[in-house]
Amino acid sequence: MNESDMKLAVLKAEDTLYKYLPGEDGYARTVASAMNYSVKVGGKRLRPIFMYETYRLFGGEGEVIEPFMAAIEMIHTYSLVHDDLEAMDNDAFRRGRKTTHVIYGEGIAILAGDGLLNLAFETAIKAFDVKGADRGKVIEALKILSSKSGLDGMLGGQACDVDAEEKKRALDMDELKFIHANKTGALIQSSMMIGALLAGADDKDMKKIEELSLLVGTAFQIEDDILDVEGDVRTTGKPKGSDAKNNKITYVTLRGLEGAKEDAREMSTQAIKIYDSIGKKNDFLRELLISMIGRTK
Repeated sequence: MNESDMKLAVLKAEDTLYKYLPGEDGYARTVASAMNYSVKVGGKRLRPIFMYETYRLFGGEGEVIEPFMAAIEMIHTYSLVHDDLEAMDNDAFRRGRKTTHVIYGEGIAILAGDGLLNLAFETAIKAFDVKGADRGKVIEALKILSSKSGLDGMLGGQACDVDAEEKKRALDMDELKFIHANKTGALIQSSMMIGALLAGADDKDMKKIEELSLLVGTAFQIEDDILDVEGDVRTTGKPKGSDAKNNKITYVTLRGLEGAKEDAREMSTQAIKIYDSIGKKNDFLRELLISMIGRTK
């Protein structure tokens, strides 16, 4: 895909996100600083980009999408802060920079993650204040955001993953697919569904977006497993072999490297077919979906 278009999309997402970050003053300034550090470490900003571009796909206009764009990235970032903790993945680097708990200590890092989750919902409800906002759609979008980030979504997937690791319980493919679909897939699904909903997509198209976004999210996590085996730290920002170091069962463990690549490719191709069946045009979004296949970072 066009690199300059992607850079502009990232800048749009970050400009939106940074507007809602906390000031670093008062007695709670250390945790605010840790929250901002965690967000500003960088990243692909895929979730707010997917949300905004799906919103555009269905003809969405106006600023009602912006609080949700910021909120989804805050939720994603909080999950990464907690993932990096010693009790979980125990990673010292993310995107080539020291992780939050390394800089601020474990206690503040935990609170920074908690703070970002709370701030996400404080931010999302600001959509009610946007002139002309459809309050009913905002309520439905909040339901999607909370459900897909909670026990029936990302949190549930993370909990299943941690439970298996702590009990040293071998995962089968069905359970691993559940983890991938929820731990990673649910927030991408949430992003695209909220974008479509706020733009006024009908029930038929909402169902298609729900289906294709889950495929994309699951394929994205499979690609993460692949990159942990053969990725380059200069592009991924994380040393490879982290999963093996932690004796973690991944998609590559169960399917092998080539099998994992094949499944990720098949899921992404299926997602594109569903996207094309919607019959609406957003070339950038389509190219973004295609770029999920065989990514290097």
